[in-house]
Amino acid sequence: MKTKLLLLSLLLFLSCTSKKNSETFIEKAEGRYFFNADEVIEVYFKNSELFLKWRNSDLKPLKLNDSSFYARELNEKLIFNLAESKISLAEKREHKKEKIVFTKIKKGEKTPSEYLNENNFEMALKGFLAIKNKDSLNPLIQRRTINRKGYDFLRNNEIDKAITTFKINVELYPNHSNPYDSLGDAFAKKQDTVEALKQYKKALSINPENRSSKRNIKRLTKKDE
Repeated sequence: MKTKLLLLSLLLFLSCTSKKNSETFIEKAEGRYFFNADEVIEVYFKNSELFLKWRNSDLKPLKLNDSSFYARELNEKLIFNLAESKISLAEKREHKKEKIVFTKIKKGEKTPSEYLNENNFEMALKGFLAIKNKDSLNPLIQRRTINRKGYDFLRNNEIDKAITTFKINVELYPNHSNPYDSLGDAFAKKQDTVEALKQYKKALSINPENRSSKRNIKRLTKKDE
């Protein structure tokens, strides 16, 4: 009985809460926030109602009060701190006492992956290095993660972006063989045999047992005979 009364009270409270947001709130809250170091969550408004764009999905959180919203898809309560341009997640057991905060992105600022999509080597590398310096074990900058991004570009025939991505992996992991081998693959697809061989040989200098580089060197040198 108590549970039903509590639920009824909550529903009554929410029904009395306007879904609309003030112009001041909209002006200060609207924008992009870092969901993590390489991903954003966007806050936007339609007819003064708050929406979120996250991972190519449009979410419509439930307004709890003038600064708090419940996002069902995330199963999280979002608390806006407009003075600090941040969104905090309400504490709950699953967070294991970690305080989770999304910081608003400055105008013109982008994530490392967004810079990659623009083929902006310098800014993408700067972003990924910042992640690595802060947390070298962050899965966002693991060699395999970056490598997958590069091969995704190759499959889409975006060869220059693939080269940029593999170059970044080389910068992040200069003492590993595989990033050079992957960079060689990208140059080979670009039909730049000289640069491809250079990268395959560099891969072998680090790991003489790199079978992929051995095979590709043999294939490219045979083609030139």
